[in-house]
Amino acid sequence: MNVFESMRVALRSLGANKLRSTLTMLGIIIGVGAVIALLSIGQGAGAAITAQVQGIGSNLIFVFPGQASQSGIRAAAGTAATMTLADASALLESNCCPDIAEVAPVYNRNAQITAGGSNTNTVVNGTTPSFQSVRNWYAARGRFFDERDLDTVARVAVLGSATAKTLFGDQDPVGQTIKINRVPFKVIGVMVEKGGTSSFGGSQDDVIFVPITSAQRRLFGSTAQTASGAWRVTLITVSAASEKQMSAAMAQITQVMRTRHKIIYQQDDFTVISQKEILGVLNQITDILTIFLASIAAISLLVGGIGIMNIMLVSVTERTREIGIRKAVGARRRDILLQFLIEAVTLSVAGGALGILFGSGVGLLVNSTGVIQTVVAPSSVMLAVGFSIAVGLFFGLYPAARAGALHPIDALRYE
Repeated sequence: MNVFESMRVALRSLGANKLRSTLTMLGIIIGVGAVIALLSIGQGAGAAITAQVQGIGSNLIFVFPGQASQSGIRAAAGTAATMTLADASALLESNCCPDIAEVAPVYNRNAQITAGGSNTNTVVNGTTPSFQSVRNWYAARGRFFDERDLDTVARVAVLGSATAKTLFGDQDPVGQTIKINRVPFKVIGVMVEKGGTSSFGGSQDDVIFVPITSAQRRLFGSTAQTASGAWRVTLITVSAASEKQMSAAMAQITQVMRTRHKIIYQQDDFTVISQKEILGVLNQITDILTIFLASIAAISLLVGGIGIMNIMLVSVTERTREIGIRKAVGARRRDILLQFLIEAVTLSVAGGALGILFGSGVGLLVNSTGVIQTVVAPSSVMLAVGFSIAVGLFFGLYPAARAGALHPIDALRYE
């Protein structure tokens, strides 16, 4: 009996017990569907993270205060007030950092904002005009503050789109007055909507920008100064001249900061990290979680495989006389083995096909929520289908071998 004839016989046998075959496939359907759905959600999350990180600017390098060791304990980045506005200015000197294009220092703190009868608590970022080009984030309405506003310590503010919506609803906020910690500021612009969430879990667009001089001197005063009177910054964002110059720029930043902070043998009291490194860490975390969840989902494939083996053993028992007759008329052991193996693989492949539809349907359902856009990659489909075929072969081999090993006389006598 050739393969096609064995396949025809196998399909006819499965068709004679439609309900049993369907229930047997259920474990495979759920397993393949779950694997595809979770992989597509994980890949969609990875794509969203990549787009979000790349959207914050190009060739970005972040310098955080921190990494200081206190009493033998290494503090996290951002926990020590070790950077000043003078550090940011030093990085702009072309003779020390030729691979740096622009620098935008930031001093940020939370503050209470009021406008008419509305109020909110959000992050106020004091920064410089170069922030727009460094972060690739520009004003959609009005304008961003300029060097004159910086020099005159002007009380002007640019709102994030979410903050503008909270304070003014559908009204145009440009030209209106808001109070930041009871200090009046004139709104001169509204930023382009970024979307996504910030590193603190809130909306990226729920933010206010003011000149860094205004933030330090008019809003936060002595808390923004060191004991020696230098103005603190909480972050320095740097744009490298090109992607190829990122490593050189990071090395130059590290050297300048170590020199200014008089660090020779001690641990750095700052952290230099690139946009690419942040993206790599986030993608690695996403990949690990996706693989972990998909591995859990794959357990249902094993359960489905056990179901296939169970049903195939029942089928061998029910068809013992049929096997005896076929062997008596010349069927070889491998013919019987092939027939039952094809039945097992057919169950798993059919279940895998339906599982693909089920998993894709779950992905579309997730897309409709608007929370995340799933990505069903061909590699995910091939992986799930390949695994389902392997399950069919593995769990179908024992029943098929048992059927092929039956002696024709014993099989004919079976009642």
